[in-house]
Amino acid sequence: MQEKSERRSNVARSEATRGLLIAAARALFSEKGYAETSTPEIVRAAGTTRGALYHHFADKAALFRAVLEQEYAAVEAEITQAAVSEPRGTVEALVEGGRGYLAAMQGPGRVRLMLLDGPAVLGRAALDEIDRRTSADSLRLGLEAAMAEGDIRTLPLGPLTAVLSSMFERAALDVAEGAAPDDQLAVFEAIFRGLAP
Repeated sequence: MQEKSERRSNVARSEATRGLLIAAARALFSEKGYAETSTPEIVRAAGTTRGALYHHFADKAALFRAVLEQEYAAVEAEITQAAVSEPRGTVEALVEGGRGYLAAMQGPGRVRLMLLDGPAVLGRAALDEIDRRTSADSLRLGLEAAMAEGDIRTLPLGPLTAVLSSMFERAALDVAEGAAPDDQLAVFEAIFRGLAP
């Protein structure tokens, strides 16, 4: 019994250390950027050791990936909450999901982490894989549902998802540079409504 309890406490300690490293890295990466953040800084901020860092992550890029996985999941949660808050139809869900995405991307450091450093550090293929597991599926599934309901034209789903995802990313970048979110949202709505059959 004591052995199980010790194993559980070791697992809990290990998870706590991993969480501290991810939180410290997220704060530093979003403030300074990936390239300007060193692993000794991360270790200091987390209150751990380099050994702990390398026990949990192969290198700084692996730690960055873990940070991005959490960010993508958080953005997905906000998109889903916005899209289902007032279900009035598939097109409205897509519009509200776009609103949720734009709001989520205004979180501190998210644009830098996900749209600037993410592609540069991990590459598009790795980000697409993270995105598929966390966020992109919600857009793809929303579009698929809208097509099935006959609310939007039937178009090739992969390319449509990719093009609209790029639109969302560009809008988030523009808002981070000072563009009005309401202008971006008006464009989202016009595009989704313009897909009607």
